[in-house]
Amino acid sequence: MMMEPSNSLEAFLECTFKDVENKIKEMVSDDKILMILKGGKRLRPLLGSIAFKVCTGGDEESDKYQKFLEGCVGVELAHGASLVHDDIIDGDLNRRGEPAFYIKAGIDNAILIGHKMLTLGFDLAVAHGEKFAKLYVDSWRGTLDGQLKEINFNSNDLNDATISADSKFFQVYSRIIDLKTATLFSSSCKAAAIWADASKDLSNVLANYGREVGFAYQLADDLVDLEKGEMIDSVVLPLLARLEKKSIKNGTVKARRLKKKIENNSPKIKNLYLDEIKKHAMSAQRLSTEGIIPTNRYKTYLQEMPTYITNKMLKEINITL
Repeated sequence: MMMEPSNSLEAFLECTFKDVENKIKEMVSDDKILMILKGGKRLRPLLGSIAFKVCTGGDEESDKYQKFLEGCVGVELAHGASLVHDDIIDGDLNRRGEPAFYIKAGIDNAILIGHKMLTLGFDLAVAHGEKFAKLYVDSWRGTLDGQLKEINFNSNDLNDATISADSKFFQVYSRIIDLKTATLFSSSCKAAAIWADASKDLSNVLANYGREVGFAYQLADDLVDLEKGEMIDSVVLPLLARLEKKSIKNGTVKARRLKKKIENNSPKIKNLYLDEIKKHAMSAQRLSTEGIIPTNRYKTYLQEMPTYITNKMLKEINITL
């Protein structure tokens, strides 16, 4: 059963968003990095804030909360760097309604500023201790592995091989999402639990919760892209192969024919994605009810967040879970 978000959840997220923005302005002085970070949704810090508060019950000392916010800046620096590099790799011209950073500053500057953001984020993690430094490195390694798998999936599986019409697509696709997107959601929740001095078991439950929310969100994001007609080779071609119960080789389907196929299969595509989104959102909700999670108002926010975060994305194409 999908839970509708409460007004109190939205008020909490709005307040936390302001706290994160203020901490970014306080800790980041580089104008180019601030330009990159501008306009972000701060989804990972917002989700992490609920994980943090559910562990403390909202009774933590101010200093501990400020340390958590510093960690949020580190998360946003790493995420922002990944977006800068993704835009270069994908050749995307726009980001958040503006020209992509590499279009504004040039590819050389964009690559190096992205690296600078990663080192600043690592500095923050190191300052908070070995656990956070290791979590930061492990998270970034996962993100890189996901990006590499996506690139290789595009160039090898589609150019050199035939995609079979079976479960292989969602197996590979899910692995990419797990590494590239869900890992950072998971790490944000786990780090938040560690900042709150939670037990290892509680930290792991919240990490698994974050991973499921990240899955649901990325699937929703991809569905929006597909519905808007964006040609995602690593998604569209193998998905159509799965739907039509046959194989499609990259390069054999012209753009015009491909667009027609997407239109013809649109209801099936929506249903496939919505089924997967609901599966992960409901898995996150089940995890949020675990007895090890303290019972307080933030536990209710955990239950509401999967629906809230996916519906905010799906609203762009007039779909509601």
